Amino acid sequence: MTLQTRISLVSGLLLVALTGLTHAQGVYKIVGPDGKVTFSDKPPTGAQAAGSANVQSGAVGAGVGGADLPFELRQVSNRFPVTLYTSAQCAPCDSGRSLLKSRGVPFSEKTISTQEDNEALQRLSGETSLPFATIGGQKLKGYSDTEWTQYLDAAGYPKSPMLPKTYRYPAPSALVAIQKPAAPKAAEPAKPAAVEPAARPSPSAPSPSNPAGITF
Repeated sequence: MTLQTRISLVSGLLLVALTGLTHAQGVYKIVGPDGKVTFSDKPPTGAQAAGSANVQSGAVGAGVGGADLPFELRQVSNRFPVTLYTSAQCAPCDSGRSLLKSRGVPFSEKTISTQEDNEALQRLSGETSLPFATIGGQKLKGYSDTEWTQYLDAAGYPKSPMLPKTYRYPAPSALVAIQKPAAPKAAEPAKPAAVEPAARPSPSAPSPSNPAGITF
C-alpha cells in the first residue's frame, strides 16, 4: 500500500470520527396502521410507534469494547467499532470472521436470515451481498484479505492479538430483532348483576283452608 493510499485511509477514518459517524446507529422497521413498511435510522415516536404492528431494530456499528480490554485496543474499538454482517453457508463470511479473530479485533456480528434482514442490509450497504463489514463509518463490501487488512491497519488495530484470555466474543444476533407488541390485558370478568330481592308476595286472601291468609 502506497503512502498516499495510507494517508487517504487514515484521513477518511479520522473524518468519520470527527463527524460522529462512529456512534452506534439503529435500523428500525416501522409498520404503519395502513400496513405500509418503512425503514428508518430514527426510532418511531408518537403516532408512528402507536400505529406500528411491530417495531424492529438492529444495532449498527455498535461498539463492543469493554473495560477488560487493554487501553490501546479499547480506544481504537470505541473510535472505530467493527461490525460483521454474515449469513449461514457463506464461506467468505467465515474468512472475514477468521481474519478479525486472528488479529484479536473485537467485533459484533449481525446475521442475515430473513426478508426483513435483507431489506435492512440493502438500506445499510446498498446491496445484499455478503459478507459486509463496517469499520467506523467505512463500509467494506465483500471479503478481501488485503483490503480488510489495510483498513484495520489504518484504523489503528494492533496487528497481533491483544485480547485477554478471558475475553469472549458476543454471540451473533439477527440484524433485525423483532420487538413483539405487548399482549393485551385480559378482560376483567363481568361483575354479576345485582339480584334484587324478590318481591314479597301479597298476603293471600283468606280461604277456607288458610283462614289467616299466611304466606311463606
